Amino acid sequence: MYLIGEALLGQGEEVAHIDLLIGDKDGPVGMAFANALSQLSAGHTPLLAVIRPNLPPKPYTLIIPKVTIKNMEDASKIFGAGQNAVAKAVADSVEEGIIPKDKVEDWVLIVSVFIHPKATDLRKVYSYNYGATKLAITRAINKKPNLERILWDKDRARHPIMGFTVPRLWRPPYLQIALDITNFERIEKIIKEIPKSDRILLEVGTPLLKKYGTKIISDLRKLAKSTFIVCDLKTLDVGRVEVLLAFEETADAVVASGLASDSTLNIFMHEAKRLGIYSIIDMMNVQNPIERIKSLKQIPDVVILHRGIDTESNNTKPRWELIKEIKGLDKKLLVAVAGGISPITMTDALKEGADIIIVGRYITQARDPERSVREFLHGFETTLAGITKEWGEIDHFRVNLDEE
Repeated sequence: MYLIGEALLGQGEEVAHIDLLIGDKDGPVGMAFANALSQLSAGHTPLLAVIRPNLPPKPYTLIIPKVTIKNMEDASKIFGAGQNAVAKAVADSVEEGIIPKDKVEDWVLIVSVFIHPKATDLRKVYSYNYGATKLAITRAINKKPNLERILWDKDRARHPIMGFTVPRLWRPPYLQIALDITNFERIEKIIKEIPKSDRILLEVGTPLLKKYGTKIISDLRKLAKSTFIVCDLKTLDVGRVEVLLAFEETADAVVASGLASDSTLNIFMHEAKRLGIYSIIDMMNVQNPIERIKSLKQIPDVVILHRGIDTESNNTKPRWELIKEIKGLDKKLLVAVAGGISPITMTDALKEGADIIIVGRYITQARDPERSVREFLHGFETTLAGITKEWGEIDHFRVNLDEE
């Protein structure tokens, strides 16, 4: 039997990241402990944690440096502040009852320690590694995080070191800005002007794709590093190939036409799921979207009820009465609406349960795109307040320390 713990604390070059194992001396952790201590690795020499020379804590704890030690300056950090921090955290965990006192002779710990070669403030190195080790021990003993927490946070949390987010659509409604114009300079200007919001998605429109190819996705990614980007392929054939083309350019979602064959759509959705991106089916010109969805082997992530640009002049009414029925097919299924939507008409779609409002010309052809976007975001706020839905921005930068 063994327990696993992890914790990250601090900031800057003194940041501490701890991975650890706790287990019986006569179990797999004990065997790994003995092997590591007796089989040294250049640059990653294991060392016992000590409170001071000749005073190790119990349970005995072995430190494994994560970063290759290249000189005595590196060695002094791990053999000094790092070694002491881990030892004190173990000893305090015993004193505070986190580690049972009746287990101190039976258990051993293996602690993997990260200390950046450029770290200079040894007080912070000590403090961060002490706190991270103690938190990791507490989490291991309490078997945290629990599965519910993992599933809740997996699409919501931001890794503080990665530097960007990979957004997921867990908190509708969203405003999807359809970049259907083909002037890249104009698009660049729009992206730079629109407000920063986790409610905004960017759509690489079909005309834009036809002019520049899927490489335009990567070009837009440089301008919108952490924004959810939809690639409107309107796939009708070769579903696997088109999904892969968009995926390789960092698209978060791909769009197929509901007029494609069952085989193409099934392959399209399977490939998107395999690659970890969203599959979207556009129901433009599909007579019965409900039956179309039911005919497929699996449910897409998003369905678009779409009134085409060329039919808007015919005063064709949007089919928003289908929103609730479509969402009733699967609780995770999101419904987007598109086709000449304004901040005023959007309200009816939201009240019917729309999750994504797709808007093109109202924003991209506006003199002030930022103001146009804010009209929609304000409309979200006022409409959701009327139907008691949560509103507000997401705190992506939060590092969760409350799992103890």
